[in-house]
Amino acid sequence: MTEENLVDAHESASAPNKPKLGEKVTKVATYYHPRTWKEKGLWWTIGLFLVTYVIVVIVLGFIWSRSPGEFDVRQNALEKAHNEQKKLVPGYVTTATTIRIAETLLDKPGGYLSNDVTPPGVYLDNIPNWEFGALTELRDLTRALRNDFSRSQTQSVEDKDLQAAEPKFNYDSNHWIFPATESEYRDGIKALYRYLDRLADEKAYDGQFFTRADNLNAYLAVVGTRLGSLAQRLAASVGQTRFNTDLAGDTHARQSTPTPNQIEVKTPWLKIDDYFFEARGYSWALLHTLKALEVDFRDVLQKKNALVSLQQIIRELENTQSFIWSPMILNGTGFGPMANHSLIMAAYISRANAAIIDLRNLLIQG
Repeated sequence: MTEENLVDAHESASAPNKPKLGEKVTKVATYYHPRTWKEKGLWWTIGLFLVTYVIVVIVLGFIWSRSPGEFDVRQNALEKAHNEQKKLVPGYVTTATTIRIAETLLDKPGGYLSNDVTPPGVYLDNIPNWEFGALTELRDLTRALRNDFSRSQTQSVEDKDLQAAEPKFNYDSNHWIFPATESEYRDGIKALYRYLDRLADEKAYDGQFFTRADNLNAYLAVVGTRLGSLAQRLAASVGQTRFNTDLAGDTHARQSTPTPNQIEVKTPWLKIDDYFFEARGYSWALLHTLKALEVDFRDVLQKKNALVSLQQIIRELENTQSFIWSPMILNGTGFGPMANHSLIMAAYISRANAAIIDLRNLLIQG
């Protein structure tokens, strides 16, 4: 058989498939024609729209359940500076990153889902927990900007825009109306933009960001407590008996009410994936924050010989953002045949927390 005959045979074999596909699409389209509704009746029409609604909700649920990817903090700062390199003064990258984290919470696919009252957002829980984790870091960062980074000493006057921005991000994260959570966070973003503009304005002396070791150390102290709490909750996914060490190291320390010497700790089954995605969201936001601080505090870190320590923390946090191949969060036993995603996440976070302790010690040293 010649080559031309082969081509003709292939076209004749595939030709019938094209009309069939077109016919199927046309047939499905006729289901939504008012004439069809009239012929099939009321209950058939209601069933059609219910099935369509369920399919749309499921598809949107899959799309909205994807957590945002990473972004380049320096490139993000350049874009907000309209590619003017001279605007990248100390603090500009960190503030621009803070804004980007807040904007991502609101503008990712599906928008902000934690306060949704309609499907599919109301049925999703992984991304709302991811949002809460990222929001926790955003709140810590804006508080550090207001209380530490923008002030030269404890008696300094607070920055007016940071004073306005910080409470906005502490608004109820689940409020959907009068006012909606999104509108409050938008106001906080606007205040951060005003602070960012004054940072790069040589004539606006009241907009400052101080890259001092004690400022960075104070912020890292908060980060350490957050990571420690997350690691403990993640590690409790398999259940364990823990000794009570609340008063260890201080013979004169007391607590409000007595507690047993040993406590059985285990994460409820329905909370396992919630804690996992909360930790993943917090780690995502913290990862970008530390990358921004690496840029703004580079001179301080190099002087303390602590730059590589920060880079190691960033490396550990990058591991927390690895792709999840499983369709669900697995919770196998410690040395069982099934993986335990919570323990893996806890390992990365614990290593990052240990590195933060070492970094703080380097910053304290002269």
